[in-house]
Amino acid sequence: MVYAVTVFTVVIAFIPLMWLLDWDVSYKLALFTATLIVCLLILKKGLTRLSTSLESLKVGLLNFKDGEFSNQLVYRDKDPLGDLCLLYNESAEKLRQEKRWLHQRELMLDKVLQNSPEILLLLNDHQQVVFSNYAARDFFDASDRLEGFPLSALLSNISAPAATVLREAKEGLFTLPCPTGENETWHLSIGRFVLNNQHHILFILKQMTRELSRQEVAVWKKVIRIISHELNNSIGPVSSMLHSGRLLSENLNEPRLTRVFSTIAERVEHLSDFVQGYGKFAKLPEPKPERINRVAFISKLQQQWPFHYQEKGEGELYADIIQLEQLLINLLKNAHESDSHDEDITLSIDLNKQRTVIEVSDLGQGMSDTVLSQALIPFYSTKSSGSGLGLALCREIAEAHHGQIALQNREERGLTVRVTFPSFSTG
Repeated sequence: MVYAVTVFTVVIAFIPLMWLLDWDVSYKLALFTATLIVCLLILKKGLTRLSTSLESLKVGLLNFKDGEFSNQLVYRDKDPLGDLCLLYNESAEKLRQEKRWLHQRELMLDKVLQNSPEILLLLNDHQQVVFSNYAARDFFDASDRLEGFPLSALLSNISAPAATVLREAKEGLFTLPCPTGENETWHLSIGRFVLNNQHHILFILKQMTRELSRQEVAVWKKVIRIISHELNNSIGPVSSMLHSGRLLSENLNEPRLTRVFSTIAERVEHLSDFVQGYGKFAKLPEPKPERINRVAFISKLQQQWPFHYQEKGEGELYADIIQLEQLLINLLKNAHESDSHDEDITLSIDLNKQRTVIEVSDLGQGMSDTVLSQALIPFYSTKSSGSGLGLALCREIAEAHHGQIALQNREERGLTVRVTFPSFSTG
């Protein structure tokens, strides 16, 4: 089309010249032919260069479409085409920087998601896994990536209650049994969205047992602080009046008053100890782990509550020595109050680089299911004179060490209390 226009233009331009020039017809035709050829050659050269530049732009834009922004155009002339190529190069550089930034963000996001404690499972519209994190692989007891597997194949690796929850895809709280015999509370969140023109569903499972336990303990601590405050406000004046009453009755020589004052003093002292005990639970300080000399530590405990000691693994025992001693004293005291003989009570410590496991076992009567489910709650006690503080304080100490405590009846007879917490290091 461009060539036809050029030929037409040259013909129109030469028509007046044919009349004005007094040349032979052959010269006029030669001049016309030469002019036409020169114009066509110049046009061809210009069109070839333009076509090459436009082809480069086309290739560059196709690379943009494919997400490739590394190509640059080499065109330095100061003309509209040069301005267009410069704009292309600037756009390519900016897109390349944004792609690099997005890639870094994707790497960071993938790192966060992979190491998230929540279980993340993304399925496409064919119910196939397209993304999973490490927690999901542990949950489904898989040693390798889950991507590509259908959900139905994974459900066979988990317990029936968990499989039912995922199959029904209903959001909310649910409970799952754990190997220790207790129930764990979980929460399922579900998100549905379109990704790459495909419908996807995202499952997020979160272990809520520790969080609910933390909130429960926080509520109990608040209640205890209020009760302790009110009791302390009463104990002080009562003690003062008791002291004044004794001074006033010294010369009366009345044995009954002496017994009355002695009983009041005994109950005030008991109530004061009671308040101090609960205050210790409500204001447990942050643990300060240190390496514990196990020989001296165990010897000191055996002087108070005799027991048989077992040790497994190789490693050092790191914990807050005061809090750990309080925890074990409470557990050993309970074991001796279970009607077990000294030789039937065992304290075992399993040490390794990842975690420390401490177990106190007895051959008493064990606990009923009702007692097992309530034993770690403050104020709960099956003893007539019990405060319901011992096991609750043990749980608080274990969780302060980022661990947990579990109670389980032994198969033959008796109870085992297991305390697990990460192994600390001196660094």
